[in-house]
Amino acid sequence: MVFKEPTFHGREPEAEAEYANHATLEAAVANALAIAGGIDAADVEVTAEGDEIVLSGSVGTVGEIERATSVAKTVEGVHTVHNRILLG
Repeated sequence: MVFKEPTFHGREPEAEAEYANHATLEAAVANALAIAGGIDAADVEVTAEGDEIVLSGSVGTVGEIERATSVAKTVEGVHTVHNRILLG
């Protein structure tokens, strides 16, 4: 067996320092939505894509859509929120 030195095509591999586990960030945002007043977040799905959060699903009012965005932005580690929540 021959072992070669690992190569990374000129770049060292990078690890995400802030949130190594996207599930942690998703859970933090989902929890913030669940405890925030003025939102029925039962049908809202939270997905993390790097430091960006995508909200999808449905709520009852336009006010809840706007509130979900503002609540998600307050969670530490979230830099951008893409709100795809629909009225349902």
